[in-house]
Amino acid sequence: MKTTSNKPENQEDQLVLILTNDNSYSLFRKDIGETYHSKNGAYTESMLVFINNGLMPLLSQFNPIAVLEIGFGTGLNALLTHAMAPEHLIIYDAIEAYPVPISMIEKLQYHRLPEMADFAGFFRHLHQAQWEESVRVNDFFTLTKFKNDFLNFKFPLNHYHLVYFDAFSMEVQSELWTVDLLKKMFDSLKKGGVLVTYSARGPVKRALRELGFKVERLSGPPGKRHVLRATKE
Repeated sequence: MKTTSNKPENQEDQLVLILTNDNSYSLFRKDIGETYHSKNGAYTESMLVFINNGLMPLLSQFNPIAVLEIGFGTGLNALLTHAMAPEHLIIYDAIEAYPVPISMIEKLQYHRLPEMADFAGFFRHLHQAQWEESVRVNDFFTLTKFKNDFLNFKFPLNHYHLVYFDAFSMEVQSELWTVDLLKKMFDSLKKGGVLVTYSARGPVKRALRELGFKVERLSGPPGKRHVLRATKE
């Protein structure tokens, strides 16, 4: 989760482990003053915004399902994607310019989250997988991690069924919330594909609608009134 074009001077020195309000851990990046997940609950936010709003409604429509995450971050979204559909074929691509050091990953203890105890090994394999290679993590989940800046990523056309758009906020990463870059995600989705994001700000909604998405404003997780789901009709 989270990708940024603002390179930290020293990635590990800039990261602080935090306990969020639902007793799941996240990371705070000191140099930009933002967390990787909501302080009101990392697990709760990821489950609602990306899994319940994005993944679950599409499982009956697509198998395999191709997912793109902007960006990989702590790996929580990837972990939940497999854990909530463990026997569904998933092709998972993720962009991350600055991978989180494994020393910080080990402190997150995501195997202690609800229903995650059986996926500790899977989570470890996600982070051990080589970058820029398609890795078959298990019989149902194939992962490709791209160590790349989102601005330079070559999006395949009409390829994905689902995009998890999870960049840092517009305040620190405004270059990733433009119409031009959102269009790359639109073009990369297949017809009927979905983009989900935690942001429900007016400029984001307008940009998505300009591009031709059907935009839904849905109830948000604790601390946030609304989130967005955008469908390519």
